[in-house]
Amino acid sequence: DRKLKTLAATSRYLYELANIEPDRQRPYVGRAAFAHKGGLHVSAVRKNPVTYEHIAPEVVGNERRVLVSDLAGRSNVAHKAEQFGIDMAGRADELASVLSEIKALESSGFQFEGAEASLELLMRKDLKKKTRFFKLVEFRVIDEKPSEEEPSRSEASVMIEGPGGATEHTVASGNGPVNALDSALRKALSKFYPALEEVQLHDYKVRVLAGEEGTGSLVRVLIESGDSEGRWGTVGVSHNIVEASWQALVDSITYKLHKDSGAIGKRSR
Repeated sequence: DRKLKTLAATSRYLYELANIEPDRQRPYVGRAAFAHKGGLHVSAVRKNPVTYEHIAPEVVGNERRVLVSDLAGRSNVAHKAEQFGIDMAGRADELASVLSEIKALESSGFQFEGAEASLELLMRKDLKKKTRFFKLVEFRVIDEKPSEEEPSRSEASVMIEGPGGATEHTVASGNGPVNALDSALRKALSKFYPALEEVQLHDYKVRVLAGEEGTGSLVRVLIESGDSEGRWGTVGVSHNIVEASWQALVDSITYKLHKDSGAIGKRSR
């Protein structure tokens, strides 16, 4: 029994050694093996897990995951609130309001299944549990290609308002407009929050949503970030890929600041 509890960790270790992306659907050890999405489904699991799980996930070293999507019900949101350490006792109306906003965002292109950090920040904002660490004044991104033979160049400038109303204006170049924007934002905030230097971007994905509009289509950006204590996912959606990336980047940094302030538990995403 003791060794069986290391099954999921052993599986992840072997995938890492083989340099292969872990199979989320893998029985027992996959991240989706004990995942629940539908509202009625989650309600049943919260009352009695054996209604949908033939073993407890802890037996094989895995964990139960409740996903929030357009199929979610109040049970999903209540479960996530408990997981995030948000007290929802006696707040049924606020719970319903959060669920409505989540469904509206999901229908507009957002997806929180792989972006639980963005979900937590959204819930904290709606429940007035979110701290505002900085405010955007403006940003500008320049992407130019001087000639056919020369490589393109990207530069971003960011002006933010930090603690106490202090402003910081920085400029940075990068490998593309998103990288330049990321560098400029971190540069502007590092004066106020030096710990942001620990944050690394592990994955960056862009998904075109309903591409009938061609290059004018809506895009979803998913970012996975991390520090020495874990990883977290954030999301942004816009017709403008830079704007969508900005949304995901801001959520990533804001989540780190909340985590370091102690408002958010140090959980891996």
